[in-house]
Amino acid sequence: MNEIPKDPAMLLGFVNLKLRDFYDSLDSMCDDMNIDKDAVIKALYAIGYEYDEENNQFR
Repeated sequence: MNEIPKDPAMLLGFVNLKLRDFYDSLDSMCDDMNIDKDAVIKALYAIGYEYDEENNQFR
């Protein structure tokens, strides 16, 4: 698994940057980077963010 930030606020910025600049969906990002999608969703949900598929970002 690729190293991703462990701090939820840093993870939020990292994921949204990757989604904005490199990937058209959370699924494609997680597949390409070999990241556990459920772990990302859970970590960001814990700080009040949910994935907005239409805008391809966590809000």
